[in-house]
Amino acid sequence: MDSGGTSDPYVKVYILPNKSKTFETKVFRKTLNPVFNENFKYQIPQKELTESTLVMQVYDFNRFSKHDIIGEIRLNLSTVDWNHVIEEWRDLSEASKHEQEHLGEICFSLRYVPTSSKLTVIILEAKNLKKMDQVGSSDPYVKVQLILEKKKWKKKKTSVKKRTLNPYFNESFTFDVSFEQIQKVQLVISVWDHDKMSRNDAIGKIYLGCDATGNQLRHWADMLSNPRKPVAQWHTLLSAEQVDTTLALKHTLKIPFTNKNF
Repeated sequence: MDSGGTSDPYVKVYILPNKSKTFETKVFRKTLNPVFNENFKYQIPQKELTESTLVMQVYDFNRFSKHDIIGEIRLNLSTVDWNHVIEEWRDLSEASKHEQEHLGEICFSLRYVPTSSKLTVIILEAKNLKKMDQVGSSDPYVKVQLILEKKKWKKKKTSVKKRTLNPYFNESFTFDVSFEQIQKVQLVISVWDHDKMSRNDAIGKIYLGCDATGNQLRHWADMLSNPRKPVAQWHTLLSAEQVDTTLALKHTLKIPFTNKNF
């Protein structure tokens, strides 16, 4: 990483999604083969292991500029056999461009009735939202949006809850979505901070649909396999940039016509 053909490596260790504590090893000077031999301990309830990911990121230390990331390993803790001590080599991967900063969690319910082509989304509550205001709070509200063929299709939003990081909404929204469309549509749930004086800021987003992965896909699949039954689940918010990049929405260009007499 350095112009001299070497690096000053160290390792950051943390666990997602909470990222409550980050450990760092000491820095090794001018070497590409550091031996750290350092131990870090986390206390995690067993039920949280299935949703947790261990992240180990190797950085190059620079005293007077931003530290450069060399690579990382992300290990899903649900895949680990806890009956044995693991000691193994793994190749570093390119660092994720979207660091999963803890933005908060949201709970909502989904129900789909094929006979009436009705999709009902109930925004229940959110917790531990990122502080967006100078006073250490937020004025959150939730947008519910449907995306079809990479274009924004339908949207609704909740009321604004003042000065809270743990808002309770319990607001229901119903959309007309045919059975053919439900297999193609993507549901985007986004939490925003309302601001009277400036533009509203996105706190975080999550998207569901047949193209989603992980917990989002599981929630969508549970809804489809239990028609007419509301299915509620908590989700960890992702960055707006990460979701928008994944969805790669097509933007339609609006051309203002000054003379409408054609």
